[in-house]
Amino acid sequence: MKNVIRLVAVLAAAALLVTGFTSCGKKAAWADGTWTGTGDGRNGPVTVSVTISGGKATAKVVSEEETDFAKPAAQAMVDAFNKSQKTTGIDAISGATLTSDATLKAISNALAAASGTAVAAKAASDTECDVVIIGAGGAGMTAGIVTAKAGAKTIILEKMGVLGGNTISATGGLNASETSIQAKLGIADSNDSYFEDTMKGGYNKNDPELVRNMVEKSAETVDWLISVGADLTDVGKMAGSSNSRTHRPQGGAAVGAHLVPVLANAAKEAGCDIRTNSKVTAIINENGKPAGVKVSSKEGDYTIKAKAVIVAAGGFGANSDMVVSYKPELAGFGTTNHKGATGDAFGMVAAFDAALIQMDEIQTHPTVVPGNGTMITEAVRGNGAIMVNREGKRFGTEMATRDVMSKDILNQTGKTAYLVFDQDVRESLKAIEGYVKNGLLTQADTVEGLANALGIPADAFAATMAEYAQIQASGVDAEFGRKASEMPRPLTKGPFYAVEVGPAIHHTMGGIKINTSAQVINNSGNVVPGLFAAGEVTGGVHGGNRLGGNAVADICIYGKIAGESALAYIGK
Repeated sequence: MKNVIRLVAVLAAAALLVTGFTSCGKKAAWADGTWTGTGDGRNGPVTVSVTISGGKATAKVVSEEETDFAKPAAQAMVDAFNKSQKTTGIDAISGATLTSDATLKAISNALAAASGTAVAAKAASDTECDVVIIGAGGAGMTAGIVTAKAGAKTIILEKMGVLGGNTISATGGLNASETSIQAKLGIADSNDSYFEDTMKGGYNKNDPELVRNMVEKSAETVDWLISVGADLTDVGKMAGSSNSRTHRPQGGAAVGAHLVPVLANAAKEAGCDIRTNSKVTAIINENGKPAGVKVSSKEGDYTIKAKAVIVAAGGFGANSDMVVSYKPELAGFGTTNHKGATGDAFGMVAAFDAALIQMDEIQTHPTVVPGNGTMITEAVRGNGAIMVNREGKRFGTEMATRDVMSKDILNQTGKTAYLVFDQDVRESLKAIEGYVKNGLLTQADTVEGLANALGIPADAFAATMAEYAQIQASGVDAEFGRKASEMPRPLTKGPFYAVEVGPAIHHTMGGIKINTSAQVINNSGNVVPGLFAAGEVTGGVHGGNRLGGNAVADICIYGKIAGESALAYIGK
């Protein structure tokens, strides 16, 4: 998996240089002195200085913008290089692969400068294509695969230095109904059930036509993703879903870290021109129709003329000012979003009088580790975990929708809670191993030992665990209403685990108004010819609350539709 994940950085910033050697395999001379290099991390550039003295290189991190959780990975890569004098053969830190690769790339670039082998960047120049796509997350790359495979010259522009956007952080999976995978696993599900769950979860604020379209095309999209290399052969259940329909990699591994490199590789093979560190500053407007984009890059500013434009730039969950302007009560909240999720596209589409809808519908995710922004996937609860407060007691149904669970947690002492599970749950979900490796979990051999480690009343917590085992056996949760199908395990197999969690801004449900063909709709209710949008930048699919598993469904399904619609528009 590490090698697969690393492909993201490879596609975004080119392959790592082999330290100290030229492409011909001969040792290159390192000039004494201090040299600086940069690599593209998750949140921005990682800058490293390398001091050369007598053929010995010593690297040091100068600056980075990574999360508190990922920061140690940069230092770990520097330490590994200083010991080995190589950037190859160093394993990335689990959960911080992008930071790890960025640091190694920065060291390689510094060494290239020291050996005189650095390649000067070419100046940017104007160009043209059939379809230009803004954003290289799941929606943008899916659209690009569709258009490029059909022979359309396609350019995908990503303002960050790495691919994936928020998609790479997706953990739960992709919701789909009546799929070939469900059939193989003997899971009975229906499109009607999926539709009803999504509408109910969104408090019926969703656009029913967009939801029905997503549902009806979900099964074929799963098959399409599998055809381009995705593993979606494990199916689980997420909060708000009445059936098991969340498709994910085998063993319940995180979907985003798997899907992004798969899509990136497929887009490259299809012929997409993927450009990172390329910020779109404007969509060119010619007589009310998009005619390309203006781009700002490290190589300079330039223009791309295009026949169709697809906006897949993501939401605005990392733009606290914009969030608070629409929902003041979220002031001071942290976010699970990557740094680039700032809502730039909404200003761009204003030139076409594009309609924005439900911008105040902003979701918090209930299980985010305070202080570092790591989101604990909803699948942990889906596989049996419970939530307890600082008094050692449950306080609600753990399978409630995200908004309800978030509100319940904020009503507890300290405004956080503990997600608790046992060894049986750990063994059922591969994604948990990442939390173990990253040191996020508190572990104890007994329930009482776990309570002591957490600093909560041992007697009350032990009673809660014993009572839950009886509830699980009976299948009746009289106090909180958790369904029997949502309690797959009694939580009696040690060791026992817990992680402190609380709500953080997670998903912006509102955005650009589209129709079922992913065409952008203006404030007069008309289609903007040649302008398409998909993913979190759009509004209407999720209504007042997004169900877990529906984001990846939305981006892939409507990303694919946007690509198909763009092809129809340009006559390909």
